[in-house]
Formats: sequence, C-alpha cells, structure tokens
Amino acid sequence: MSVHELIARLPDVATVRRTSRALAVLDLIVCEDPAYRYYSFDARWSETEEAALMVDGSGDEYSIVFSPDGVFARGFAHESAMSPYGNNGELWPGLVDGLPPALHAARDEPAFRDDEGGVLNATACFWRTDGNWVCGPAEPEGDDGAERLFGLLAEGPEAYLTFAEEYYEVALDLDAIRHVYALMPLSEYVVTILNRNRRLADLKEDLAEIGYPREF
Repeated sequence: MSVHELIARLPDVATVRRTSRALAVLDLIVCEDPAYRYYSFDARWSETEEAALMVDGSGDEYSIVFSPDGVFARGFAHESAMSPYGNNGELWPGLVDGLPPALHAARDEPAFRDDEGGVLNATACFWRTDGNWVCGPAEPEGDDGAERLFGLLAEGPEAYLTFAEEYYEVALDLDAIRHVYALMPLSEYVVTILNRNRRLADLKEDLAEIGYPREF
C-alpha cells in the first residue's frame, strides 16, 4: 500500500490525533524503557503545535505535526529505493510538491532532516489543511513504507494488540487498550492490567507531556 492508498483509508484529523495520543500512552505503559518505545506524542512541540512521533530503532521513523494551519506527516523507510540516501542525497521527485506554504515550517523542521545535507528524511509524505488528506504526485518505486509506518493509524485497537504482542512479546487486555483508544480517564486498574509493574502516579509527568486529556 503506497501513500496514495494510505490517505484514502486514513480517518479525519481528530481521529488520527486521538489514535496517535493513544499509541503513545499505550507504549508508555507497556514498555518501561523509553529507548525501546515505538510511539511518542509531544503536546508541547511548540507554542502552537503538537507532534506524533514513531521510531522503530532500526532506522525507520515518522512524524506528524498538528498545527492550527493543518497537518504535515512524513515517513522514512530507510531501506526504500525512495530514500534520499539511494537518490544521490535528493528528496524523491514530487514527494512534497503542492504542499501549502502554511505547512512549510513543519516540512523544514531540522529534527526531521539529515544532519549532513539537510535533506528531509522522507519516503512518504502527506498533509491536510481542510477537506481531504493529500499527497504529492510522486510515483512510488517499490515500497515507500507508508503502510508499514502509518498503518496503525487507519486501524482500531485490535491492530495495536497484534503489534504490541508481537513486538513487546507480552499478552495484553483488549478492553484496556480500547479504554485508552477512547482517551477515557486512566485508573490504577487499567495501568496495571496492561503492565503489572507500572503505577499511575509514576506516569503522570509523561502523560502530561503526551497531553492525555482527562483527569486521572
């Protein structure tokens, strides 16, 4: 599934933001070592922006910046033929063509760029200001990483259950995952049923950074 197919399946911005926040909270609870977490969410990315981030520890990553002007997402599959590293250090043609000027600041964020050449680390990009999700006219070559990187955002709690049980090698409770996906108030019970070694009081600082929207 290329980025063109992905954006046809993605839900609205509010749902993508909610799911992104839930993924970060679930990873926070399930995985005690931040170095091994896939998903994070920074509700304080800037004075006006929030950011959902994914790093798989093997070179693949994504970022989704939510701003008052819209949303900009870029994914980087490091083994893709579309990587700048396999394209003479250049961004794949057409990848961000048509990006509205209001979202250029998110595109130009140094944290998402190569340290040496300053090129955007991306093999798939999409955005939304109003209406529908949009991507550039780039013609994918092979796997652009869109499905592997962003697939969970188009799925429900069951998809996270499958992912976490495979990656973290733990058995999880689907009802507790659904509870977090709905951004319902966290309780000691929900936290400990997902990870008996975790306590709600120890997570409050991280939950505040994620911007979990309910009182505990």
